[in-house]
Amino acid sequence: MPKMKTHKGIAKRIKKTGTGKLMRKKGFKSHLLTKKSSNRKHRLRKEVEVSKAHRQKYRQLVQSM
Repeated sequence: MPKMKTHKGIAKRIKKTGTGKLMRKKGFKSHLLTKKSSNRKHRLRKEVEVSKAHRQKYRQLVQSM
C-alpha cells in the first residue's frame, strides 16, 4: 500500500502545536465586518482547537506535519 499524501487544503488551514493539538482559525472574519461588533471581531481572531469529531480524520490527512 502506498504512503498517504498530506492533504494540502487541510495543511494550510491547520497547525499543530508542540503538545500535538490541532489548531484552526475561526470563520466569518473575511467580509461584511461593519455590522459585526468589535467584541465579536476580537473573539474571531483567536485560534481554537479542532473539534473532537474531526480530530482523528484531520490527523490522518496531515500526518506528515
